[in-house]
Amino acid sequence: MKPLTLLIQILIIIGVTIKNMEAERYNKRQKERNITTQVSVNKVKRLLTQILEQRKLNKLTNKREYLLEKKKGQHKLKIKGIQNKDVPRRNKIHLKKQAKKNFTDQGDELFNMGIKILQESKGQKHKAEAYMLFAKAADMGNLKAMEKMADALLFGNFGMQNITAAIQLYESLAKEGSYKAQNALIYYTFGSAGGSMMSQMILGYRYLSGINVLQNCEVALNHYKKVADYIADKLEKSEGIPVEKVRLTERPENLSSNSEILDWDIYQYYKFLAERGDVQIQVSLGQLHLIGRKGLDQDYYKALYYFLKAAKAGSANAMAFIGKMYLEGNAAAPQNNATAFKYFSMAADKGNAIGLYGLGLLHFHGKGIPVNYAEALKYFQKAAEKGWPNAQFQLGFMYYSGSGVWKDYKLAFKYFYLASQSGQPLAIYYLAEMYATGTGVLRSCRTAVELYKGVCELGHWAEKFLTAYFAYKDGDIDSSLVQYAMLAEMGYEVAQSNSAFILESKKANILEKEKMYPMALLLWNRAAVQGNAFARVKIGDYHYYGYGTKKDYQTAATHYSIAADKYHSAQAMFNLAYMYEHGLGIAKDIHLARRLYDMAAQTSPDAHIPVFFALMKLETMHLLRDILFFNFTMRWKWMKLDNTVGPYWDLFVIGLLVAILIFLLRNHYR
Repeated sequence: MKPLTLLIQILIIIGVTIKNMEAERYNKRQKERNITTQVSVNKVKRLLTQILEQRKLNKLTNKREYLLEKKKGQHKLKIKGIQNKDVPRRNKIHLKKQAKKNFTDQGDELFNMGIKILQESKGQKHKAEAYMLFAKAADMGNLKAMEKMADALLFGNFGMQNITAAIQLYESLAKEGSYKAQNALIYYTFGSAGGSMMSQMILGYRYLSGINVLQNCEVALNHYKKVADYIADKLEKSEGIPVEKVRLTERPENLSSNSEILDWDIYQYYKFLAERGDVQIQVSLGQLHLIGRKGLDQDYYKALYYFLKAAKAGSANAMAFIGKMYLEGNAAAPQNNATAFKYFSMAADKGNAIGLYGLGLLHFHGKGIPVNYAEALKYFQKAAEKGWPNAQFQLGFMYYSGSGVWKDYKLAFKYFYLASQSGQPLAIYYLAEMYATGTGVLRSCRTAVELYKGVCELGHWAEKFLTAYFAYKDGDIDSSLVQYAMLAEMGYEVAQSNSAFILESKKANILEKEKMYPMALLLWNRAAVQGNAFARVKIGDYHYYGYGTKKDYQTAATHYSIAADKYHSAQAMFNLAYMYEHGLGIAKDIHLARRLYDMAAQTSPDAHIPVFFALMKLETMHLLRDILFFNFTMRWKWMKLDNTVGPYWDLFVIGLLVAILIFLLRNHYR
């Protein structure tokens, strides 16, 4: 066999082997993701069908019983012996009520078990178990469990999307007074009266933006404050979990390569590095598992495992995080103030900001040691100087509340502002409080609302960003769209742009094709108002091409100008330059077009090539126009000479040139 042929065969075998390994790895990954939920999902689907059928049967049965009781009540009973005859019937009614109560109690118990599972874990397996319990509780008539199952049908949790069935269940629940169902059916006002936090957010956003209501900042403030108070109360007990909001517009080609969600292969690589002793990776994985970031499940055991490995290698950050875990307490690290103090001290001795902050917390709250505001202030100041936002917030809170120091609203505002720049949620909340009440600053309703809105968007409902993203990535476009659309109604700018992006792609099946562009334009508008530069350019495109609206070059140019001037968008500059070049909707101006093309190239490296070709085309066309204009000018001048000098002026010029040439030659030979 020839060496070349042998080499080719070996390469083919290696290629096939690699492909098989990749396929096996992909299948394994999919199995790991789906196998834990598939059985439960099928059971939940069957139970949902049973629930809907059972509710119909219950309505018929109740109606028949009511008519029968009414008929019996119409018969007049003799006074004599009525009590004796009534005893069996009363006993029967009592037993029936008791059985119904036991049935209801059992449903409540199952629902509470499901809620507990969701609170303790964010993993897909545990979520499936929780929804299994909700389905059983719903079968027993539990109203809250039915709401959960209606949500599952609407948003497509675990692939169960059935919008028609969801609407039927919501309508049934709304008649029974479920404010959440009323909210889902866009009964925002009734839902708000019932206490729904999501409804409060929807109403707050509508009054802030003037959507179908008169714009009213004070009413918006009232709605947002209620939700912000609720969120702040939750955040004071625990830090809360930030949710990654992936922008579909930024990564339409390869969503798995973004920094918001950790790809499975990259995660495996990080695990490999961590096991090889990379301390920085160990701490990073510990943090991700501690709060469930970048698409990873919250797992206290894994978090503690990686922190302990890093701490053993001398990482001060790892020591501080172990202290934090023992201070707050969880399944892997039960609450222990002494252990927390030990690890915080170890980290603080190395000058670690988180360790210093932890010691400050122990002294401030008196955890295992006496309350000592002076010591707490000292540690918070040291940590704040190192830029730790939680310490900056605590300093602000001490000056705001007068805890161990004189009240000083100016200093409180200073530290709250510093912490808010790093996204510290409670600092943002207290800044909103100060602006809302005019405490230490000039009162500003608009600023307060914007700050409250930022806090409200940290609610547990933001978890739908992850489920919506994974649904989109898995090809479940309808489920993704419904979830993003609900978040968009609540005022999330990212959800508005993502919903518009999905509608624009025309991949969804739950909306008629001709309605998609107008709906997308509406959502792009809402996102643009909230400061999305890409959305502003999109509005310009829609008016330029006539998508979902009439063609309007002037309006398109207006939106491109806003995006170029306010957000320095290279795309907007390029589009506006093109319009100036051709005089579309605005006065033609070649010089301004050149300037805008150059600005686009300077603003974004990606614009260099398109700008180069655009300028080449512009200069070529401009040169051709100049040549044509020159020919026309010369011809016009020649026509003018014919009239003044005569028809043979050209012969006269040639003769004159010949005479000058002869004269020069004679002088040269002399």
